[in-house]
Amino acid sequence: MNIMLWVCQLFLALLFSYSGLMKSTQARERLVSIGQTGVDGLSYPLIRFIGITEILGALGIIVPWATHILPLLTPLAALGFSLIMVFAAPIHMKRKEFPAAIFNVFVCCMSIWVAYLRFSQLHA
Repeated sequence: MNIMLWVCQLFLALLFSYSGLMKSTQARERLVSIGQTGVDGLSYPLIRFIGITEILGALGIIVPWATHILPLLTPLAALGFSLIMVFAAPIHMKRKEFPAAIFNVFVCCMSIWVAYLRFSQLHA
């Protein structure tokens, strides 16, 4: 089970690192053209904030658990990812981008699963 959790954490870290890097550095039009349509209509400060938050979350889902320094941050990062997906999925549904919305739900479920199991391991 621990290996599967690490695989999920690594997937989430890579996914949100890429997304965060793009949101932190690219123009809104470029983001929309590569499929990150959820940023359309958002202000640049909000897009940059989301991007930086995603990068910090990517670090938080790996580093604390791996180093045993403040491991509580790992399930909290996973919960943060699920929250981002809770906001993203309706945006994609509203735009009739159903594959993106389904992917958001999948990532949300994975994030909740990681958070739940890592929280339970903290108290074991």
